[in-house]
Amino acid sequence: MERKEAIRGAYRMTGGNSFYDGMITCSTLSGKAVCRLVWAMNKVENDAYLEKAMSGIPEHFSGKLLEVPVGTGILTMPVYQTMPEADITCLDYSPDMMRQAREKADRLHLKNVTFRQGDVGALSYADDTFDIVLSLNGFHAFPDKEAAYREVFRVLRPGGTFCGCFYVKGEHKRTDWFVRHVYKKIGFFTPPYETVSSLKARLDGMYTDVDMGNLKSMAWFVCRKAG
Repeated sequence: MERKEAIRGAYRMTGGNSFYDGMITCSTLSGKAVCRLVWAMNKVENDAYLEKAMSGIPEHFSGKLLEVPVGTGILTMPVYQTMPEADITCLDYSPDMMRQAREKADRLHLKNVTFRQGDVGALSYADDTFDIVLSLNGFHAFPDKEAAYREVFRVLRPGGTFCGCFYVKGEHKRTDWFVRHVYKKIGFFTPPYETVSSLKARLDGMYTDVDMGNLKSMAWFVCRKAG
């Protein structure tokens, strides 16, 4: 409970007032409208799958974590404030997104977060570097998903955790329509997309202790690289 209160306090400080942040967090009027129209979700549902996706991060985590992509940092900077002993690397291909995330980190006086521009399909880290790799809302956008899966697996140490969430097709017709006719056309999403069954088969084939599920068109997962 203490951690949740700390995260709420940090979230209030970083704010969720931009359209993108409000949409991702389902916390503004426009964001709630998008969540309802596109994803058929309310804020409680939105929070539920995000909490599941981040449940792979222990409360007192003090190891090395890679987040890719970091986006604007609205979802994770408040969480990182509760983990002062962790060594956190945040990577994104978009300089603008990363600038917004860095501003949130500065506002929260985070000293243990490093920002890097880079491509998830060609990570500049040695094998077995990170204890956790977190990817929220990323894989549906990555142009080379196979390379992204390989690279995440490579940089994760044996026994490490891969967790996150992203869009899966075939679970809600209206969401699939918006992804195909709107999000793909403006470059937010890039096919091909996983289905619930294809994602389960992929994770089962690469990882152990796979825990996954979906809420409408958002799949969440927590799994471990065999040690």
